[in-house]
Amino acid sequence: MQLNDRFTVSDEVVAREVNGEMVLLDLNSGQYFGLDAVGGRIWQLLSDAPRTLAQICDQIESEFDAPRERIETDLLTLAKQLHEQELILSDAA
Repeated sequence: MQLNDRFTVSDEVVAREVNGEMVLLDLNSGQYFGLDAVGGRIWQLLSDAPRTLAQICDQIESEFDAPRERIETDLLTLAKQLHEQELILSDAA
């Protein structure tokens, strides 16, 4: 997985914000997933339109006070986990 990879949210996921946490429900498996504030913001950005991880990283860097390297590492880790669970899908466009 690289920063130039582009992803979109699966149509099989329902997301709601609950008490400052983004809660995801995978309709295929019935599993719930929770994302903190930064993860929730990443989810919102992915939900708006297919984006590269680099574009998301740029946006997160402008909104949160964290070093770029840390944002990239955390974003790649989260994207990998979401992709493995098929909550986000590769977008070849």
